[in-house]
Amino acid sequence: MPHWMPVYYGDDALEIVSGSGRRVTTADGRTYLDFFGGVLTTMIGYDVAEISDAVRAQIGTGVAHTSTLYLIRQQVELAEKIARLSGIPDARVFFTNSGTEANESALLMATNVRRSNQILAIKNSYHGRSFGTMAITGHRTWSSSSLSPLTVNWLASADRLRGRMARLGDADLIDAAVDDLREVLATVTAGDVAALIAEPIQGVGGFVHGPDGLLGAYRKVLAEHGILLIADEVQTGWGRTGDHFWGYQAHGVTPDLITFAKGIGNGFALGGVVGSASVMNAVPAISFSTFGGNPISAAAGNAVLDYVLDHDLQGNARRVGAILLDGLRALSCGILGEVRGRGLMIGVEFVRPGTTEPDPAATLRVFDLCRAGGLLVGKGGLYGNVLRMGPALTLTEDEAREGLSILTDAIVTTDAEYQIR
Repeated sequence: MPHWMPVYYGDDALEIVSGSGRRVTTADGRTYLDFFGGVLTTMIGYDVAEISDAVRAQIGTGVAHTSTLYLIRQQVELAEKIARLSGIPDARVFFTNSGTEANESALLMATNVRRSNQILAIKNSYHGRSFGTMAITGHRTWSSSSLSPLTVNWLASADRLRGRMARLGDADLIDAAVDDLREVLATVTAGDVAALIAEPIQGVGGFVHGPDGLLGAYRKVLAEHGILLIADEVQTGWGRTGDHFWGYQAHGVTPDLITFAKGIGNGFALGGVVGSASVMNAVPAISFSTFGGNPISAAAGNAVLDYVLDHDLQGNARRVGAILLDGLRALSCGILGEVRGRGLMIGVEFVRPGTTEPDPAATLRVFDLCRAGGLLVGKGGLYGNVLRMGPALTLTEDEAREGLSILTDAIVTTDAEYQIR
């Protein structure tokens, strides 16, 4: 495999061989509480009967693939559910295999509608690893090429620790962001921008997010120019933020296109785009996705979405996420730069005590101590100094407190080590 594929824990990498609920067991027989879920993908947890049964039933028919040249009932039913939940009038749905493909598809539609290859994107963002989505990724670590099929212009991120938005209150940040957007449109674009693509909460960027209403304020300016809004909900969708089913709903706006993936398949490859018919139908030639929305993935997606709704997992994310966020924010440690997020989408940024200077070494130390304590978390952020947590939405209150205890011990231990130095 290529050397640029990262593996956590280096030479002591983990091999996960089984899972149940919110816990996984590795090849050496140790069990861990999983707060990362395969990068926010195992959204319901492991070995969930309703999902396994739905997939087995489809496999039992002997049909794993037909292509969308034939009707796939499971796909149609899932599309109807997603269209209804999207909040977009007269919605249509196109299925892909991943968030990268979903964002590529949204770019295809938006650029066709506007007959322009100009895209607005936000610094510190991540939208995928393909040629097009890499161009709209504002994160140096994940940008493997400067070549691009698009003309991209950048808006400031809502980072409160550093940069032009540092330390601004909500209202001032929104005003500054709108001024930034107007300046970009007036100075460096050709006037016919296709779309702005934005994550309501930046995933790989370390769960940085702006105040409620920011996307709505952007939308007022975009509407003056006919520019479309694409909400990248690959990580924020399906109730993960607790307060809302989609991240965009915190902003008083309805996007033209929503991209989704990850959690909707709970480990099965499933992504897609939902948008208004006028935008979705703008593709001028025949197109389809060979494996997008295939019978097995669609069966899983239907079971996942039904489970989310039947068990009010959005409400659970809000309640259980508050335990983690409140517990982390109560800590008083010099290495803690910021605790941020919503629901069960939580980021902890580490800095050198007394400064806002990123400290990836402290982050790595906490990361390793979490593993030693039996907790798996993720890493991210522009400087590699953010712990990322996206537990399954079925996480219990007891499991949240268990994970919080391990995480707190790791942070306090690392902070004490700094004081000794």
